[in-house]
Parts: sequence; structure tokens; C-alpha cells
Amino acid sequence: MERTESKVKSPEKMAKVKRILLGGRGSYGVLGNIFIYMLLIGIGFVYLYPLLYILVNSMKDLEDLLNPMVKWIPTHIYFSNYEKAFKVLNYMPTLTQTLYVVLLSTIAQVISSSLIGYGFARYNFKGKNFFFILMIVTFLIPQQTLMIPRFLMFQKLGLLNSVLSFFVPATFGQGLNQALFILIFYQLFRMIPKSLEEAAKIDGANDFTVFARISLPLATPAFVISFVLSMVWYWNETYLSSLYFGNVIKTLPMQLQSFVDSYRLLFPSGAVVTDRLNESVRMAGTLLTIAPLLIIYFIVERWLRESIDSVGITGE
Repeated sequence: MERTESKVKSPEKMAKVKRILLGGRGSYGVLGNIFIYMLLIGIGFVYLYPLLYILVNSMKDLEDLLNPMVKWIPTHIYFSNYEKAFKVLNYMPTLTQTLYVVLLSTIAQVISSSLIGYGFARYNFKGKNFFFILMIVTFLIPQQTLMIPRFLMFQKLGLLNSVLSFFVPATFGQGLNQALFILIFYQLFRMIPKSLEEAAKIDGANDFTVFARISLPLATPAFVISFVLSMVWYWNETYLSSLYFGNVIKTLPMQLQSFVDSYRLLFPSGAVVTDRLNESVRMAGTLLTIAPLLIIYFIVERWLRESIDSVGITGE
């Protein structure tokens, strides 16, 4: 009898061990979880490696930088690289100008995208399909083909050397990659049940009240996504900024492009050896340039996650 019971229990134990290791319905098991976490750690390292490399090398002095034995841990933390990069970038005034240009253009682009997307999603008008296709075509056309015509048009309108060269197109639905944001709002507004808007209209609400009180609160994820992507694109745009702004407005990425020339003006080659341009100073300048974007991203990423979790939308 004891042998029979042990034979019966052994298959059950094997099945239990197999279930723990390989998982079952709704569970990946120990081996599956290990594989998933290792994969996520590997992908995360690929994305974090450039930032870690920039951070470590920006804190090295000239001796550590030239020493092949010093890789990831400097012998001591050296902050003078940031002081030099701060001066070369003219950081605070340039950061203020950058935020002024980027935030103004981004806010205008997000607001106009929400209005245009809502119009396409909720209203039927003559030529709607034509204008919708035309809007998508503007996203497919390379920006390089539009630079010269826009430059000449902005010159006639007096929009050059001003933030208006970014603000005006964003206000009228022609900002950087704005067709993508219009499509995001268009898809989200289509997912909102029409019964909510119809109930509000029965209670006496007009179209603007329905848009402001019903649709906009449910479109929080689209606002956050559009705001983040639009801000990143406007922040990183250097070619159009140089073309439209000239030397009147300088953004941080534009200053970073001329970092070498500006550094040599502030620290001539005949100065102290430690003042000569090296990779650590460049890394410090790069990190100072992207630091505001990283801070804003981490703040908005939390807001985006919470908004997606708290808002449930079902289509009809």
C-alpha cells in the first residue's frame, strides 16, 4: 500500500514542480519570469547605457579620461566640467529662451490638434474626406521640401527671427509632425461614446460646452502623449530653428552645435592645459542640454500612467 501511495504522489509532485517552473494558465512560472525580467533588464540597459556613459565621463578629469584603467568609476568626482559647460552654453538665459520657444509652440500645437481632431471625429461636412487625406499627406511630405517655400512666405509675413515662425504654423495645424497628433485626438474622440454627448445636449449644453466638459477630460492621455512628443520634437529641432531664428534666438541644442567654437573663445588654446576642450566637457554640455527634457519626461510619464489607469473608455 505504501508503494502504491508513493507512486500516486510522485506524478502529482512532478506536475506541481512543472507548474511552478513552467507555469500554467495566467502564470509564466519561475523560468518564464526569469526570462522576461532578464529580457527587460537587457532592453533597459541598451537604453540607459548612453546616459550612464555620458554621466560617468562628464565627471572625469583629464587624468582619468586619459587613463585606460579608469572605465566606469572615476578616481574622484570632477564638477569643473559642468562649470565650464554652463558658461559656454550661457545656460540660464539660453534655457529660458528654449522653454519660451518650445512650450509656446507645443501648447499651441496640442490645443489646435485637439480642436481639429474633434472636428474630424464628430462633424460631417462637405469635403471632409478630402481634407482628412490632405492632412495625412502633410505628414508624409518631407519637411526639407517645404523649408524654402515656408522661409520665403515667413519672410513676406515678417515672421522670421521670431518665435512666431513656430507658433503660427502650430496654431493653424501645420506644426512639426502635427498630423500625427491630430490623428491621435481623432482616434481617441471616436472612442468616446456619443451617448455621453447626446445626453449633455439634451440637458441644454451647446457644442463648445460638450467639447470642454465631456470630451476634453476624457482626452487626458492624448494631451499628455501629444505634449511630450511635440515638446521633444521642438526641443531637438535645430535646422529649422537656425533657418528661422538666425542669431536672434538661441536654443540649447543650437548652442550645443556651436559648443566647440564657443568653448575656444572662452578658453583659448594658450590657457591652462586643464582648460582645453576634451570629451568630458562635451559630455557635460550634452547632459546639461538634455537634463530639462529628462526631468519633464519623468514628471509627465507618471501623470500619463495615472491618467490611463483612471480613465476607462469604451466605444460604441
